[in-house]
Amino acid sequence: MEVLSVRVPKEVREWLEELAKLEGRDRAEIVRDILVSGVRERRVKIALKLYSEGKVTLWKAAELAGLSLWEIIEEMEKRGVELQYSLKELEEDLRAALSEGSS
Repeated sequence: MEVLSVRVPKEVREWLEELAKLEGRDRAEIVRDILVSGVRERRVKIALKLYSEGKVTLWKAAELAGLSLWEIIEEMEKRGVELQYSLKELEEDLRAALSEGSS
């Protein structure tokens, strides 16, 4: 692991300490969990935004989010993101899937 220093408002520090007490865990553990969850959420959010703007394929969005194709489709359903799938995207996704399977 690496050390990351971050300045936070006093109230955030207090909330973190409160969460640590409630969960009976170390404050650093709480911060790590929140940071990991936040990064995962941000990756999904950005991937779906790029997909909905037509900037990446569904396969690429899944890759950017760190999810499988089925998981990204589930996230789309949860978040009300419309599936936009063209023949060109299908071809690109099939090529990506085939090249990933042969490596």
